[in-house]
Amino acid sequence: MFVFKPHPHFFPSATGFSAVAAALLFVFAAQPGQAQGTHLWTQSRIDEFEKGTPQGVSISSDGHLREGPGLTEMLTTPSTFVWSVAAGKNGETYVGTASPATVLRIDKNGNPFTLFETKDVSVQAIRLEGEYLYAATLPSGKVYQLRADAATKQDESTATVVFDMGKLDEDKPADSKSPEKIADAKAGEQKDSAKTDGKSHYIWDMIFDAKGRLYIATGDPGAIYRVRTESAPAGKPGVFFKSDEAHIRCIAWDGKGNLLAGSDGSGLVYRIDSEGKGYVLFEAPRREITSLAVGANGTIYAASVGDKTHNPLPPLPIQGQGSITITVVQQPGSLQAANTSVSVPEGSEIYALTEGQAPRRLWTGKDEIVYSLAAQKDGLLALTGNRGHIFKIADNGDYADIAHLDAQQGLSLASFPEDAGTILIGTGNTGKLVRLGAIEKHEYAGDVLDAGALARFGRIEVEPGSSGYELLTRSGNVEQPVRGWSDWQPLKDGASASPAGRFFEWKAVLHPGGTLGSVGVNYLPVNSAPVLDDLVVVTGARINPQTLAQNLPGGTPPTVNITFPSAGQGAIAFDGTSSASLQALKDRTAITVRWAAHDDNGDDLIYSLYLRGDGETVWRLLKDQVTDKAYSFDATLIPDGGYQIKVVASDSPSHTPADALTGDKISERFEVDTTPPVVIGLKATGDASPRVTLEAEDAFSPIAHAEYSLDAGPWQFIGPVGELSDSRQEHYDFHLPAKSIEDKPGEHLITVRVYDRHDNVGVAKAVFTVPAK
Repeated sequence: MFVFKPHPHFFPSATGFSAVAAALLFVFAAQPGQAQGTHLWTQSRIDEFEKGTPQGVSISSDGHLREGPGLTEMLTTPSTFVWSVAAGKNGETYVGTASPATVLRIDKNGNPFTLFETKDVSVQAIRLEGEYLYAATLPSGKVYQLRADAATKQDESTATVVFDMGKLDEDKPADSKSPEKIADAKAGEQKDSAKTDGKSHYIWDMIFDAKGRLYIATGDPGAIYRVRTESAPAGKPGVFFKSDEAHIRCIAWDGKGNLLAGSDGSGLVYRIDSEGKGYVLFEAPRREITSLAVGANGTIYAASVGDKTHNPLPPLPIQGQGSITITVVQQPGSLQAANTSVSVPEGSEIYALTEGQAPRRLWTGKDEIVYSLAAQKDGLLALTGNRGHIFKIADNGDYADIAHLDAQQGLSLASFPEDAGTILIGTGNTGKLVRLGAIEKHEYAGDVLDAGALARFGRIEVEPGSSGYELLTRSGNVEQPVRGWSDWQPLKDGASASPAGRFFEWKAVLHPGGTLGSVGVNYLPVNSAPVLDDLVVVTGARINPQTLAQNLPGGTPPTVNITFPSAGQGAIAFDGTSSASLQALKDRTAITVRWAAHDDNGDDLIYSLYLRGDGETVWRLLKDQVTDKAYSFDATLIPDGGYQIKVVASDSPSHTPADALTGDKISERFEVDTTPPVVIGLKATGDASPRVTLEAEDAFSPIAHAEYSLDAGPWQFIGPVGELSDSRQEHYDFHLPAKSIEDKPGEHLITVRVYDRHDNVGVAKAVFTVPAK
């Protein structure tokens, strides 16, 4: 079945279409199943364009293709996830990975060096501050201080731990007592807890303030800790802010020096002043705030995911590099979604919070989960999973899909201090480092059209107002273009120059400033002849074409089942209909023909039935203009004998007479026998053991069997002389049992009936007298 998708842009007055003609074409195109004539296949909406392959092309929400940034793969890591990215001042890049958990340093030339390795599951966040790099791990809940320029690999035993959730005194506020005294007083207790603490600890995000203090967002509990990294390499932590939420997922600075925090549980956005006092700016309809970003005008952007009523994803079992298997159960749904590589069913929402205005929903993604946001001059950048799409969102809600990652998730981003226009992206499934920036090539390959059959391709219709582009096309007869398609060819006089084929694809090359709207492909399927897939003839069964619907399950129980010889139980025929038994009524005087057929073009079919007897050379029309796939007729209309039936399928309802094609199939030989056999010369002698003789003869088929009844008694089988019943003429000679007429003198009646192979029956009777003793 083909569905036409006309677009209103295809009917401007300049094309010569009148409004009436356009309306008629729209009505015609909206009717499914109309296989004849020229088809128009279009791509015009963003969801349709997203099925294609963009390279340096942005797909806008208004259904237009424009120049966009390109993706350059810098490194594929051995890990599954790159959860955090940091960019150095000298062009080097740092990434924090998971499965396995490492910190990699990548130089300008793309050469990686393992700066840090841990037995933890994940390096969840990394931040640069001066000559040091800070790495937060999960589920140990530690922050390590690393020399960013170290020449040798560091590990848990050589790196400095500046924060450890397993050794915190959470009841003491920041700076309330001497950190040294607290550390000395609790040293023994902390040492014991380190041995026995088996729970998971979560560090989700980190950020520095202008004084070099490190703020650490944690989960279980949902809190923010502050570490004085400027006073000593192992500065003492304190609780800066604590909430009643399960997790603080992300933190950022606003334009006034307040710390912003997003939570998991109730989906809260906090504003926290310098004293650690929090105020809830916004409660999202969703349960988790995955990322925060602040625009140049002070607008706060918050990405939210998840259903508050339940967590739809199961606990995540994770195998670390060590010998211990842990199960992380109290973690945000976005992390679970990334690890299980499934989309959150409820999608994502991004809200804009502007001072003095009500919160407004800026963007909704039905299939995406937003992992990271970045506010830029020309819009908000959103990294998403689990399809790996990158979106640019304008302040008025318009958006564009600007790039497709070769990974399931875009997880983290950063930019070089001297080049804010180039974005570094960390991905998940698989863990890669990718650069998003300007490129020279801007091409888009559309979705592949499957015409369903061999087709010719004609003019390519483009939305008026499109400019600065070049179109090319290619075609083939297998679904994958790499398996022998034609080469890309430019249009010739606005039409495709590609050869006929079943599959078709177009490609647009955008020039500077180019834009391309809806694209429509005109194509004409080359007519294919109908195919008769199966055919069966059943004698002694009747189906009334007008009551076929009554013979469906739930109707009157049938006495005859008509089944295709090649069909198994519950099989599906080539035409998509069930090929299971068709229920029919038992009728000796009827013959039923049933067939299955299909047409590769989806054309409507009409059928004609022809009959030919043994020894004949001419097919004689039995019935034409049949639209059902079963037909019954009276067997008494034709003489006894052997026959075959030919069914001819025609696609003439969908084509002109000159273009219509046919296909046919001939049945196996079947026999028609409606004439009963004849009983000749039935005689019975009347004595103590009466003798009965008779001849049985049939005009067409062999005699199958015979039986007799004495004085209307039960029927008794009798065999012919020679016992083998295999001829159209058989002789019978037998004696009645003496005990059957013993002490019964007088007149008796014997009745004989003879059956041929088709269950036609001939009957005869005779009277004989048994004398008295």
